[in-house]
Amino acid sequence: MKKTLSIAAAVLLVAALAAGGQPQGPKLKVFISVDMEGVAGLIHWDETREGGADYPLFRRIMTEETNAAITGALEAGATEIVVRDSHGSARNILPDLLRPEARLIREWNSPLSMMEGIDGSFDAVVFIGYHARAGTPDAVLKHTMSLSLEDVILNGVRMPEGGWNAAIAGHFDVPVVFLSGDSAICRQIQEVIGPIETAAVKDGMGPAASMIHPAEAREMIRKGVAAALRNLKGAKPYKPAAPYELEIVFVDENQARRAALVPGARRTGERSVAFTSNDLLEIVDFFSLARR
Repeated sequence: MKKTLSIAAAVLLVAALAAGGQPQGPKLKVFISVDMEGVAGLIHWDETREGGADYPLFRRIMTEETNAAITGALEAGATEIVVRDSHGSARNILPDLLRPEARLIREWNSPLSMMEGIDGSFDAVVFIGYHARAGTPDAVLKHTMSLSLEDVILNGVRMPEGGWNAAIAGHFDVPVVFLSGDSAICRQIQEVIGPIETAAVKDGMGPAASMIHPAEAREMIRKGVAAALRNLKGAKPYKPAAPYELEIVFVDENQARRAALVPGARRTGERSVAFTSNDLLEIVDFFSLARR
């Protein structure tokens, strides 16, 4: 019987090769969301924006750190990689310098925002160049989605962008396995979603920072992503429990007044609104509308 099965398997393999196919190994599909404030060397808002003298330099560094993540994913056996440009205009990563093994998503389209393109077909999520939430001490260029927001609180947990995006990934049962950025977000993300691989490329010092060389940062990212994906069996999606309650605290009272006009929203304070739903994507839609 075993001999018969072996012959049958051999026949199928020969047929596949004759048809131009290759033996198919396990698939590993990776989603990489890339922000800019957390890349190596970057310290000032001017460096993140079109028109800033050093913006072209940090676009390149952002692209190179993305390539390091792609390289690490490929070393771990990734068979499909999607990169989401998640900063500012969403037109920062230099397409011609990006490794060709990855597909790139540019510009904004839907409430999924920094996670545009994620779905249940992915096996893992990687965050590159991320930063801590608004109000975090000794964090580089800290904010949460926008400088107009003071706090974003989901089910009582104050969210950095990485936590919010991890919840979106978790909705699709996809775990976040790696994050790079400053040391503050590397600590903060694990407080929110649990232990994952991280690479701290700089330490905030008030408005200044102490940082490693970009080449060292790239090597840390490559090794960290590869290690995280090789240990994927232990990874768990971040899944806050329903019903979901989102509270947004704005910097300006007028923003809260406008956000309260969204159907289902309620004022919780002079500068805050809240929204409750059993559907996380409805929460995501509300957030998108409320912060416009």
